[in-house]
Amino acid sequence: MTADPQTQTEFDVTAVLDTVDRAVAEMRRGSAVVVTTAAGGLLARAAETLDADGAPLAFFSRPGVGELTVAVTGRRAAILGLAEPSAPAVVLGRSGGMTVEDVLALIDPKAEQAHVPLPGITAAPAGADSAVLTAVRLSKIARLLPAVAVAKLDVGSTGEAVAWAKTNGRSVVSADAVSAYDKLQAETLSPVSEARVPLAGCDDTKIIAFRPRDGGVEHLVIVIGSPDTTRPVLTRLHSECFTGDLLGSLKCDCGDQLRGAISAIAEGGDGGVLLYLAQEGRGIGLVNKLRAYELQEKGFDTVDANEQLGFDDDERVYLPAVQMLTRLGISKVRLLTNNPAKVGALARHGITVTERVPHVFPSNQHNWSYLDTKAKRSGHVF
Repeated sequence: MTADPQTQTEFDVTAVLDTVDRAVAEMRRGSAVVVTTAAGGLLARAAETLDADGAPLAFFSRPGVGELTVAVTGRRAAILGLAEPSAPAVVLGRSGGMTVEDVLALIDPKAEQAHVPLPGITAAPAGADSAVLTAVRLSKIARLLPAVAVAKLDVGSTGEAVAWAKTNGRSVVSADAVSAYDKLQAETLSPVSEARVPLAGCDDTKIIAFRPRDGGVEHLVIVIGSPDTTRPVLTRLHSECFTGDLLGSLKCDCGDQLRGAISAIAEGGDGGVLLYLAQEGRGIGLVNKLRAYELQEKGFDTVDANEQLGFDDDERVYLPAVQMLTRLGISKVRLLTNNPAKVGALARHGITVTERVPHVFPSNQHNWSYLDTKAKRSGHVF
């Protein structure tokens, strides 16, 4: 099985992807960017990159920049007792302005309502199409805490906000670009290399690497045997797990699922594919997964730990999986999974799941609670 070549001809997406990638890189290194909508502009910096010593925020004290606030997800605002968790994003502020210490206290993953200095803090839900929501989404794409120091640019129109950014040497990204990012990045995934890689217990194996047009992180397809794409193909969607897959962590069952899936497909005799997706920690990234692990040591279950950080239970996007299956000519699958949400995600994007094949492994004393939570709160079927 070889991935077929494909050319994106509908429109040039490179500029959109580059714009978002540049803004993400700026946020990861602690620099402020300008986010624009039709209504104007917003200055935004990833909150976790602020100086712990309370040093003044670069660019936030310049002319044309409004009052400093912090934008968090509804999940995080609910932890602080300041909003409903259903709010897409919430702006937290204080009359007279916030200090860096205020921001850091509000975003501290270990801080709950009882430990945060809340007097005087106000909360205002952000609109579903606002620059605030875009800024929070950028922090998620950057695999940082979903919390952003923000200030409105009081300079007038969107064009004037762009001019302010140019004068002050700031990158600009539009809300429309960020909104389209996941879809465009997935649609531009293309095979860039493939090789035969014999595996233990399955020597007839090939790995195909897919890369998006913006040069972002690669996703992999492990092709086992010679699957017949005219019939439903035995398929596993596996999100990468550094701790489980590589180190053999006992806190999860990921390593067992990875190796078990390869064995099951090989033993089935008809071949199949395993998609190894770059979605560490159910889409929150390795650093945030480790933060969640620290919270779990304090008594939070896996869902509560994610919400304490400000994330949803599962932040994964399955558009890359759909694109790779489509490029391989696979439209029908027998899906190796315990997660019905994966079945629904594929079905919504045109992949027919003819059967959910159970994929269960014994628990241990370290992951029993984790698996129990996945069953009771995340709908997994064991």
